[in-house]
Amino acid sequence: MELFRIFIHDSSFSFILEIILRCIVMYLMIIIFLRFSGKRGVRQLSIFEIAIILCLGSIAGDPMFTEDLPLIQALTVFVSILVLYRCTTYLTMKSKKIESLLEGKPMYIVEDGMLVLKGIKNEKYSYDEFFSEMRQQQVEHLGQIKIALLETEGCLSLILFHDSEVKWGLPIFPNEYKQTIDYYPERFYSCMFCGNTRLIKKINETCERCQKQHWVLSINTKRSK
Repeated sequence: MELFRIFIHDSSFSFILEIILRCIVMYLMIIIFLRFSGKRGVRQLSIFEIAIILCLGSIAGDPMFTEDLPLIQALTVFVSILVLYRCTTYLTMKSKKIESLLEGKPMYIVEDGMLVLKGIKNEKYSYDEFFSEMRQQQVEHLGQIKIALLETEGCLSLILFHDSEVKWGLPIFPNEYKQTIDYYPERFYSCMFCGNTRLIKKINETCERCQKQHWVLSINTKRSK
């Protein structure tokens, strides 16, 4: 009887059919909304658009099983949101200020083989997340990267040095990205916090870019094809 109460309770067969109909209607409304809002992949969605998608789940969910909530109310909300969305996208195309406000700006992660200090100091990103993205694009160390740019939709765009331009750089694979305790006078070292790469005079030397004292042996391997 307890299982009967949990699964059935006082639900009638007619209401079960009504739920099925409601689900079909709301499902079609979501498809229509996404169709008219433009074809974009999940990784291309801005923060503003992700917020809209999350709202859709709330708008569509309740009318699917709430008996005293008429579908016309949900349909009205869908249409209103779609109109507001289209108006907002029109305004973002016309105004750079509105576009920056809603979608943000691309952020430089790496420039000329070194991590951008502004992002590090403001703690806008973590190393692990972007090192992982770089590794997936066959990057072994920062000396291979001319520019790494975090796009507004979350994708990481890379401009790589030509093989003849590859520098000594900070390794980004876990086995190599470890603070070294050995000092070799003729070897290049990279700061673990900012990627500054150079010859150092002692293993606990202070990095002039970020004022840290953690170094790792640099590598200058060419990018694998």
